[in-house]
Amino acid sequence: MQIYKKYLTQPEFSSLEDFQQNFQINIPDNFNFAYDVVDEYARLEPDKVALVWVNDQGENHLFSYRDLKEKSDATAAYFQSIGLERGDKIMLILKRRYEFWFACLALHKIGATAIPATHLLTEKDIIYRCNAASIKGIICVGEQQVIDHVQKAQPDCPTIEKLVSIGPLVPDGWDHFQEEITRARPFVKPDLPSENDDLLYLYFTSGTTGQPKMVAHDYTYPLAHIITASFWHNVEEDGRHLTVADTGWAKAVWGKLYGQMMAGCSVFVYEHQKFTPAHMLRVIADYKVTSFCAPPTVFRFLIRENLADYDLSALKYCTTAGEALNPKVFETFQQLTGIQLMELLDRPRRRFNWPHYHG
Repeated sequence: MQIYKKYLTQPEFSSLEDFQQNFQINIPDNFNFAYDVVDEYARLEPDKVALVWVNDQGENHLFSYRDLKEKSDATAAYFQSIGLERGDKIMLILKRRYEFWFACLALHKIGATAIPATHLLTEKDIIYRCNAASIKGIICVGEQQVIDHVQKAQPDCPTIEKLVSIGPLVPDGWDHFQEEITRARPFVKPDLPSENDDLLYLYFTSGTTGQPKMVAHDYTYPLAHIITASFWHNVEEDGRHLTVADTGWAKAVWGKLYGQMMAGCSVFVYEHQKFTPAHMLRVIADYKVTSFCAPPTVFRFLIRENLADYDLSALKYCTTAGEALNPKVFETFQQLTGIQLMELLDRPRRRFNWPHYHG
């Protein structure tokens, strides 16, 4: 099942011209991705795999849509118990931990606003963002450097009411994320969780001058990434898509959440402390990743490995963005794998390879 098709006037296209003339997203009233996509999959195909998560320590988890619904419901109930409600803003510093998906969906379910942030933020960065956006709480990884920066920033962030750690470190006075969602009461869906023009995300993006600027996305934002996943990433239904991105960056939600799930493709997440090309290739091979998106630099390092040592037969489509793609990298990767890298040129212009049309 590919839920995205219900939101398109025409779901299939025979050519680029057909797409340009007829692609149209039908936006329903009060669209909420958590309810309309995740919970709908949980109702219709509860065992369908939503998220496959592995790390460089050998830990792995597979989450079905039933699991995602249950986890996001429990997380939303916990959020309600600490007084979070529609319109509240919560910073998420969660690297590539699977709790990011639980938290995002739970914030959607109560109509709150997520502010993803990189773990590289300093005390000063956190203070600026909290005060600029009136952030009510921070949920972060329990790593010493991140904890230290948040604790040092807290006295200068008067709007902060709650600090939450996903572990392993949980300072005194902080909530432990897993413990709290485990004992949360049953979730009660709000009468009107969100409306289309409510704020889904706030991202802080570097401007040409001065401090980082806030960029807002409303609750219809996930629908925009139908085009990203289905017509650029070319994800497969019941395939596995891996996008290389920390959850602090916008690429995480457009590369490993919305469009991919709407297309019925499992999101594959590889958490690693240090990028090692051989380890990345081993994960892609062992877990049968079918589509892959990464910056050109990643591909530049991958082609230095002996790709013949890895069974990449499941990998069918690769995309790249974020910096200029060197023609030599493009040519070498194609020679070694038979796969052409499809590059995102810029925001308004994308390079497509059509699933059923080759021009």
